[in-house]
Amino acid sequence: MGIEALPGAEPRPFDRVAIVGAGAWGTALALTAHRAGRAVALWARETSVVEAVARDRRNPFLPAAVDLPAAILVSNELEAVLAGADLVLMVTPSQHLRGMLRTVAPLLAPAVPVVICAKGVEGDSGALMSDVGAAELPGRPLAVLSGPTFAAEVALDLPTAVTIAARGDHGFGPEHLAARVAVTFATRHFRPYLSDDLVGVEIGGAVKNVIAIACGIAAGRGLGSNARAALITRGLAELTRLGVAVGARPETLGGLAGVGDLVLTCSSEQSRNFSFGKALGEGRRKALTEDGPVVEGAVNAASVVALARKLGIAMPICIGVEAILKGAAVDDVMAALMTGDLKPEALTAEAQFHIPHPAL
Repeated sequence: MGIEALPGAEPRPFDRVAIVGAGAWGTALALTAHRAGRAVALWARETSVVEAVARDRRNPFLPAAVDLPAAILVSNELEAVLAGADLVLMVTPSQHLRGMLRTVAPLLAPAVPVVICAKGVEGDSGALMSDVGAAELPGRPLAVLSGPTFAAEVALDLPTAVTIAARGDHGFGPEHLAARVAVTFATRHFRPYLSDDLVGVEIGGAVKNVIAIACGIAAGRGLGSNARAALITRGLAELTRLGVAVGARPETLGGLAGVGDLVLTCSSEQSRNFSFGKALGEGRRKALTEDGPVVEGAVNAASVVALARKLGIAMPICIGVEAILKGAAVDDVMAALMTGDLKPEALTAEAQFHIPHPAL
């Protein structure tokens, strides 16, 4: 029996939402929660962001001309942002998540759920972000939010769909955390879907950024649309292999948080990962050291590849991106991808039959 068949027992939204991380995505989520009728507080690490919002009602990190309503509290005082919150979103770069969770933990009441919006695999441990959350916030309800989203479009209130995943032992119902988070954020233009497959949702978000760098490299090198389509499709195969190996369900990887996010991120210069790869493909390696927003794919390429090697999963595109980031020539990596052994396309058959490439 679905939620719709339970009149009088609909999920209850969370009333007071705290968002830790005032980058573009955190700001877009704050605007969405406000549009959904929630009381919203947003924590910014940078004093300059707080000052800019107070002066101009604009966040300089948000690439869209959208005013932040005065009703949204923007502060760099974490205790003030978290005070009274009944739901917390962690919207920090993946490599900083563990440290921020340790800072947040003593400031939260035990029952307050946390939604992780960071995408990646932790470098030192190979842990997914929900595993990091479980380790730092033992026993606390956790969810993850992911999907094909450009922050600027969400901030502009353009139609968007996402996936919210949380574990549940008895199927979906009005008390399922994913259902409650969904009704907290749902608006006429922001549509959350529910999942209980945290691993699948997270793997999709982590791997797609690395594949997006590969697509950007191909665009910067002028390799054409055929190459991009091949990279997206074979990138999905890599994403699926790794996901299934760590316990994800294939249907999750074929959904918004998998193929949806992959296609979006690999197809537009609004994607920081795609733009970063394009700069590499054009020979502008100084992009590696430029100041600016975190490029999650560059941070996570090594950790994704390390996890794949640990599990014995073939991920040649991700390995190629890691090699380019370490200084390998783009043309050499692309040539290796094109002249690898010939083999069946189907996932189940790949390991069973190989033909040496005749061009070698």
